[in-house]
Amino acid sequence: MTVKHATFTLERTYPAPPERVFAAWADPAAKARWFVPDGTHTLDFRVGGTETVDALGPDETKLHVTSTYHDIVPSRRIVYATTLSGGQALATVSITTVQLEADADGTRLTLTEQGTFLDGAEKPEWREQGTGDWLDRLGEELK
Repeated sequence: MTVKHATFTLERTYPAPPERVFAAWADPAAKARWFVPDGTHTLDFRVGGTETVDALGPDETKLHVTSTYHDIVPSRRIVYATTLSGGQALATVSITTVQLEADADGTRLTLTEQGTFLDGAEKPEWREQGTGDWLDRLGEELK
């Protein structure tokens, strides 16, 4: 039984104003397009609301993700806590902060995630890579 703690920060600059970047997180149809390319997705984007994803992992393991939103400042900040389970086993618990700042003609997004990784079921570098991938897909959504 192992526990690993890790924190990472990713930054992206998008050619869209903060209001538009925020809307891509808040609108369920828009978020499903860039966040969940394969699987099912629900989004109740409000403080106390939840988001769920059900999908298959690379080895066909059923993955279930639940996030709860704790702080939402429109066009500025989003804070949520997430659990990820693979099969019946809890793999990670994390807290994520997304900050949006106007940057010239666009938006600078800074995402910081602090995670607890349990029993080697997921590795911090996998999470960082996956998060970077969906932030890149967000950029495509905003074009």
